[in-house]
Amino acid sequence: MSLSTHVLDAVTGRPAAGLRVRLEQDGRVLAEGRTDDDGRIKGWNPGAGVHRIVFDTGSYLADTFYPEVVVTFTVRDPAAHHHVPLLLSPYAYSTYRGS
Repeated sequence: MSLSTHVLDAVTGRPAAGLRVRLEQDGRVLAEGRTDDDGRIKGWNPGAGVHRIVFDTGSYLADTFYPEVVVTFTVRDPAAHHHVPLLLSPYAYSTYRGS
């Protein structure tokens, strides 16, 4: 199983490079990193179960209503690739299950 994420800054229309992100399961941190120049993190392998990706949006956006965005999701098929993108602005965000 592999997991990736991609963060797009909706204000600039550019990738959110350097944004701190961590992956958690059952209160434990499984992985941490920063998005690359294309706003991506790839290659995390969390396995089955309920997971949380925590995006540290407060350190990326100077004036944001959401200091962090938490996306909770379930991995049912550990053999499948999962992609969790985030579209970010100071006063809104959206996510979906990508491919």
